[in-house]
Amino acid sequence: MQHQLIRHGQGSRTWSIVLDSGEEVNACLEDFARHEVLSATRFTASGSFQDVVLGYLEADQLDRRRDALNHPTQVLSLVGDVDLRDCKPKIRIRVVLGDGNGARFDGQLLEGHVHRQLQVIMTEAPVQLHKDYDADAGIALFKQHGEAG
Repeated sequence: MQHQLIRHGQGSRTWSIVLDSGEEVNACLEDFARHEVLSATRFTASGSFQDVVLGYLEADQLDRRRDALNHPTQVLSLVGDVDLRDCKPKIRIRVVLGDGNGARFDGQLLEGHVHRQLQVIMTEAPVQLHKDYDADAGIALFKQHGEAG
């Protein structure tokens, strides 16, 4: 993984991050977030995966269904954020992927290994936002300023 700070000012930082073939996206981005002490941060990416595990949160369950794709896919859309859970950064990524046969796949990216390259733009929020893990919802949710957590 290579990264470069491309903007710094007004209480925010923006990085360009490049992941190379074989790197696991969640682990790399969580390591980066930990190193840079990030919390309220969003990112987008483009590139391709050699394999992925997608998760789907069923409406009536807290456990995610896991679907593995063991063939190359192209990123059609990838958005994500960083929040803190137990004072550690946690990455959450939502993807839409396509393959060479025209099939489309979407879900939460639980695991993904880069095929050729993945290019990420990550931007820290300019104000202090806070997310808390909500056990009922099974995800971290934004807390409004002054709201008890």
